[in-house]
Amino acid sequence: MAAVTDIGTLIEQTAGVCGGRPCIAGTGVSVLRIAGWYKMGRSPEEIADQYGHLTMAQVHAAITYYHANREAMDAEMAAEEAEYNRLSTAGRAGAGDSQ
Repeated sequence: MAAVTDIGTLIEQTAGVCGGRPCIAGTGVSVLRIAGWYKMGRSPEEIADQYGHLTMAQVHAAITYYHANREAMDAEMAAEEAEYNRLSTAGRAGAGDSQ
C-alpha cells in the first residue's frame, strides 16, 4: 500500500522558525511567502520550481492554509508591506542627510 501523508503535518508553527509564523514543515519557507507569490499570480508549479525542493503537496498545503486564514494572513501581509515602506522611506531620508 502506498504511503499516506496526513496533510496536517505539512505546515508547522514553531518559535524561532520563520519568526514563529506558519511555514512548510522542515523547510523554513513561510506560508506568508508562498501566499504572496500566489497572490502575485504565480502558479503552484512555478512556486514549487522556485525552490526546487518543495513538493506540490507542500505548496498546495500552504495555499490552502492561506485561504483558510485569509483575513489574518492578508492583514499580516499588509503590516509587513507598511513596515517595508516605512523602513524604505526612512532609509532614503537618512541617505540624503549624509550628502
